[in-house]
Parts: sequence; C-alpha cells; structure tokens
Amino acid sequence: MAEIKYEVVKEIGVLSETGNGWTKEINLVSWNDRSPVYDIRTWSEGKDRMGKGITLNSEEIKELKSLLNSMELD
Repeated sequence: MAEIKYEVVKEIGVLSETGNGWTKEINLVSWNDRSPVYDIRTWSEGKDRMGKGITLNSEEIKELKSLLNSMELD
C-alpha cells in the first residue's frame, strides 16, 4: 500500500475532542503534494494518525458556509 503524504498547511480550528485525546478538526491540508483543500477529520495528538474525513475545495467550503449560515439552530 502506498504511503499517504500530507502537510497541514493551516490549522483552522478544533470542532470537538474525544475521550481518548483525538480531536475533530478543520484544517487546510495538502495531500500527496497537491493543492491544499479544506479537510474535516479526527486526528491523534501530534497528528501522526488520522481517521476518515472529508475534503472540500474552495467553492464547496463557500457553499457549506452559506448553507450553515442559512440554517435555523434549535
């Protein structure tokens, strides 16, 4: 299996923390030397391990922001 290369270009924020010290974060990440994308996933302390996540390009993150801004929260 090929090694996944990544670089956290910018840490944007922590959304939550699990009981085992992992954090769910949104960051700007470059995967395999590609252009950075917005990334939401869980990370271990030190960011040496990661869980499954989702990546969004600039247009998708703008649309997500717009949708979230239009939501009514309970």
